[in-house]
Parts: sequence; structure tokens; C-alpha cells
Amino acid sequence: MQFSPRDDQAFHGQFTFKNSDYAIQRFPFPFPEDEYRYSVNIEPHVLPGKPGSITEHMLDIDEHYLSEIAERERVLAKDPRRCLVMPHMQPAAWDFLEFVMTHYARDYPEAFSFERDGDDCVWRNHLLELEQSFRMGDDASLPLPPLDYIGRQMQGDIALLDQRDGDLFMDAGMITCPADWSLAFDAGMSFKQWHGPVPLAHEMGVFDRALKYLCAIQVGGPVRRLNWTMTIHPRMDSSPETYAEWGSDRTTITAENAGRDVHLRVELQTLVRMPRSHALFFGIRTYLISLEDLCTNPVWQTRLLKVLKTLPAELIDYKGLTRYLPSVLEWLEAREASVAAKANALSANRSRRRGRDREWIASR
Repeated sequence: MQFSPRDDQAFHGQFTFKNSDYAIQRFPFPFPEDEYRYSVNIEPHVLPGKPGSITEHMLDIDEHYLSEIAERERVLAKDPRRCLVMPHMQPAAWDFLEFVMTHYARDYPEAFSFERDGDDCVWRNHLLELEQSFRMGDDASLPLPPLDYIGRQMQGDIALLDQRDGDLFMDAGMITCPADWSLAFDAGMSFKQWHGPVPLAHEMGVFDRALKYLCAIQVGGPVRRLNWTMTIHPRMDSSPETYAEWGSDRTTITAENAGRDVHLRVELQTLVRMPRSHALFFGIRTYLISLEDLCTNPVWQTRLLKVLKTLPAELIDYKGLTRYLPSVLEWLEAREASVAAKANALSANRSRRRGRDREWIASR
């Protein structure tokens, strides 16, 4: 694992966030084809995954852990409502706490440890220099309620879904880095209600199929999918509650600054059935990459341009790209032209060298 100091990676203000070369290499590029359309792109979360990949473990931790934890603390300090647990979801919150501690300690033993003797537990987070003894299921033994306590030590947003009457309801969560949605607004909604604003997918029957699939998830059978959008600057918290801070950013993009300021935002979404409460954990692990860094991979650059040029108008509007997509396309097309020009020049140089070699051989 690679970890960055807290004060080197900011997701607000001066935006000092930066990916290392390793983080760029393992970035979850979300486009398997040259066109993007909504689909039920859910697959089994088979473990262990490819070594070093974001799906190697159940819960991914990377070099931005400390920075994201600091950002979460900042958001929660301003708006504690970003963490919500309805009373009937308290058993699910404890279920989730044990799930996180178990997987973190198992997969990252240099950073975490979790010891349990009956209900007596000891949790150590060496990265945050925390040690906590507690009794499983006893709220009074923790300094914060269970979801609040463990959520502040996790990368990625958390939703705990209650399943009843053949539907899923967002009845608990900690959401501090959403892509233009609000836990306070969606809390208590059913699956189709909180997906109501999504265009095209309802008419295609995507959510009918997805709901049926998700309700059938069993303990020990986690699944995953990738979702994507774009954001201006490496801003994690683009919630409706903070729209006044980021809404106008979309008007600042030009063909000159798009590579630096526009970021592809990809969510690794995992869904896991909790063993005792049978709630469904919906994890939203967000990864950011600037277009400049993304385009260090020429295959990604070419495919992203093709995807964006063929994106339906409804999706362009829904993902908030309308104002600045032309500038992004202009920047990407200039990059493609530059790459093509360099390739042509290299080919021409090789042809000239081969011609000189043939002339030299003939003169001998």
C-alpha cells in the first residue's frame, strides 16, 4: 500500500490532490467498448482479485486513505446529517462494523488489527493511531454509534439498504463524497424512487432487472459494478447541499484548461449481504483522475474520445456535462491529433532511414 500525508492531498480549496504513477496504472477505466449505454453491468465480486488491482480485496485502500479520511471529517464537522441510521437499522450498523474490521484486518494486517473474544473486541487502526476496546452490540462501549465510528475510518461512501416487500430502501448511510445526490433527500426511498432522475434506463427495464438481481444476493455472494461521471477539479463532495461551492465550476472549462481541471470520476460500487441483519451494504468507492493523467494511456485517451462523442444527449445532460463537453472534446481531439502527428513523423523518419540504408547497400 502507498499512503500520502494528510496535508499533501486536499479535495477542496487549493486542490492539491495528485495521483502517483501507480495510482494511474490501477485506475478503474470504466469503458470496455467505444460506446456507453446504460446496462445491468453487475458481476460477481470474486476474491481475491488481480494482485494490486482495486478489486484484489473486498474493500480497497490506496495512497489517498489519510487524505480521504481527513476530507470526511471536514464534511461531517460541517454537516453531521451526512451520517444517518434509522432505529431499525442499528443491528445492520453493528453487522457492518464487524464486516469492515474483519476485512481490513485480514487484508491489510500492517495497518489494522481486530481481536475478538466472544463479544469483547479490540480494534487497532495504526494509520490513524487509534485503539478501541468495546463490546460487540453495546453502543455505550464506543465513542460514537457503530456506523459513525467505523465510517470515519473508511474510504468510500456507505449505504445500508433494508430489504422488505420485494424492494430495497435506503435507511442508513454515511455519504460525504456523493456525485450530485443527497442522503438526506434519498433516505427512506425505495430503489426505483432514488433512481428516479436517471434517464433512459427506466424505459429499457434496467432497474426492474437490477432490483430483482440485487434482492436475490446471498450472504457470501457479493457483486460489483462500475459507474462514472465527470467533475471539475478533484472534488469529492459534490452534493446538492454544497452546490453553491461547485456549481459554477462547470462554466470555467475551456479547451486550454480541460486537461488539468476536468476529472473522470469512477465509482466501484459493491453490494454485500450482511450475515445477521440481512441488510445490503452498498459501497461507493470513488476514484478521481485528471484528463491529463488519464491520457498518459493512449488507449484510454482514444476510447474516451469515442465514448464522449457518441454519448446520448439525455446522458450528457444527466451527468452534468452539457456546459463543458465541447471544450473536453476539443482538448481530446487536439491530443489525438498531436499523437497522430508524432506517429506520422516517426514513421516518416523510419522510412527515410530505411531509404538511406538501401542506398548505402546499393553503393557498396
